[in-house]
Amino acid sequence: MIDVGVWRFSRHPNYFGQWLTWCGYALIGLAAPWGWVGLLSPALMLYLILFVTGIPPLEERLLASRGDAYRSYQRRTSAFVPLPPR
Repeated sequence: MIDVGVWRFSRHPNYFGQWLTWCGYALIGLAAPWGWVGLLSPALMLYLILFVTGIPPLEERLLASRGDAYRSYQRRTSAFVPLPPR
């Protein structure tokens, strides 16, 4: 079970970093005319990561392969945003 380093604070720090990158692109795009439309990109990515293609299928596979150990990890570790462990 990975629960050291950044994985102590977030179960999916890679997805969080990817989403922050999309936020950065959207902020850069605000300088352009109609740049506010670019804010839809990080919103869509957040939805996809949290509810469709990112975390849900991965968590399902991890629960199936690691069982109660992963359930315990889920209880004490934030799913997305890095936060102090509970």
